[in-house]
Amino acid sequence: MLTKLSIQNFAIISRLELSFGPGLNVFSGETGAGKSIVIEALGFVLGARGDADTIKDGAQKMSVSAVFSTDMLPQEVRAAHHFTAPDFTLSRELDRKGKGKAFINGKPATVSALAQLGRHLVDFHGQHEHQSLLHSSVHLALLDKFAKQDALVQKVRASYDKMQAVQARLNEAALSEQEKARLRDMCAYQLKEIEDVRPTQEEDDQLEQTLPKMKHSGKLLELAETAYNDLYEGEGSATERAGKAARCLEDMAELDDSLAELSQNLNSALAALEDAANTLATYKDDISIDPQTLDDMLARHEKLKRLKGKYGPTLQDVLKTAADLKARLHALEHSDEAEQALREELEKERKVLLKLALELHDKRLEAAEKLSALLTEQIRPLGFNAVRFRACVEMDEENLGPTGADKVEFLFSPNPGQALRPLKNIASGGEISRVMLGLKTVLASTVPVMVFDEVDAGIGGETAVLVGEKLKGVSAGRQVLCVTHLAQVAAQADENFHVAKSARKDSTEVSITPLTGPALTAEIARMLGGHADPKSAAYIHAQELLAQAGRSAGAK
Repeated sequence: MLTKLSIQNFAIISRLELSFGPGLNVFSGETGAGKSIVIEALGFVLGARGDADTIKDGAQKMSVSAVFSTDMLPQEVRAAHHFTAPDFTLSRELDRKGKGKAFINGKPATVSALAQLGRHLVDFHGQHEHQSLLHSSVHLALLDKFAKQDALVQKVRASYDKMQAVQARLNEAALSEQEKARLRDMCAYQLKEIEDVRPTQEEDDQLEQTLPKMKHSGKLLELAETAYNDLYEGEGSATERAGKAARCLEDMAELDDSLAELSQNLNSALAALEDAANTLATYKDDISIDPQTLDDMLARHEKLKRLKGKYGPTLQDVLKTAADLKARLHALEHSDEAEQALREELEKERKVLLKLALELHDKRLEAAEKLSALLTEQIRPLGFNAVRFRACVEMDEENLGPTGADKVEFLFSPNPGQALRPLKNIASGGEISRVMLGLKTVLASTVPVMVFDEVDAGIGGETAVLVGEKLKGVSAGRQVLCVTHLAQVAAQADENFHVAKSARKDSTEVSITPLTGPALTAEIARMLGGHADPKSAAYIHAQELLAQAGRSAGAK
């Protein structure tokens, strides 16, 4: 659960501290008041793309921190991040130059680490996300998410990539002699460029360590000799003075046992001084001031740098490129005899991919049946008396791809006697919103926080009441944050927040206020298009909505 959200200099928010409770948390306010900015800030701290243009005018950086409770996180996630306390904090900041920082419990982290953790914490549904259901390309990804067959999906993709690699080699083998000659010349030239330098994997680090010492050898030798003389060879050197003091202290310790530990410490310090002097002596003797050696080393460093620029970025990458070029040259030079072998290998890889695709197809069919039943159950109470929904999975063995050979299409019938048709051909905007709400409910069953930004698009009246009740039901056992314009949804909330924007002479600010009592009733009345007058029809209707939701006239 999200317990606290702190926002500084994000868009038109200067500073904001919000505390959330379990259940349904609803944000309402006039259009353009900044309700969605809170959702965007939460997305930012969970790894969404950050833009320096989002920083509030006049500020140098923006920052967002969020406190989550650990109770609903999977055990393996808690163990991976060493979460032992009841809650943890995620933080992220971004400055005008586009430089950002991220933290998990105060320790530096990467933005990708925030995003990875965020996938276990929050499921976002944006204002226009329900429109993605109109595209069948999205349906396959949604079904796979429901099926939870990530390992098998990855196997299919890896098998496809392997088959494509064989296909690429076969394509090269089937080239014309002129094309083969051109490729051979190019590969031979690149390979010679690397082999002429003869790089080794270790010498990059060796040069990086040795070059600075060589460049500054004169100064280093001078300083090393001075330090050595000060320790060992100077008149009344540090080691001599420490040695005299150590001997005196030994004599004192024989007379006073309390000085024994001090005597031992001084003797240890003397040993450290002597060790430092010996190390300095070795160091200064090893320093070379040979200009030719330095020139050779700089030239070598430049050659390696050029190779890394073309075939890198590391020497390990350069060496791998050389190995790949050798293999490619060999294949080109023996392409005639290799072509038949490659055809056989391609067919073998295709059979492996087809077998995996068939296995994945069976899993998808099983998941599609379950998804169809669950989703129908979820959306029927949302104003669909005779709704039918079906996730249709069709396989085309001749069209193998990185996701297998399946095409998935969501079919939908909202009314009695209406045939099942593609969702994009029959559903209205309000129906799409309700189907997406059902999908989110089914797909995010293990995510502790769900965020809906204006999920109520295109609906109203009794359907809005049903959607509000559905959101209330979804929030049981988890936390839901919802931005809405519908009074019927706001009335169902466990916590209500009013978002307001105020413009001053030189700035614009956003404020967010928790609502209870008469203030809540007045806000519900405003959302109904009325006024805060307790005698107005809108105010009385607001009281009725709150009463229907099991809440007194605005009181919590």
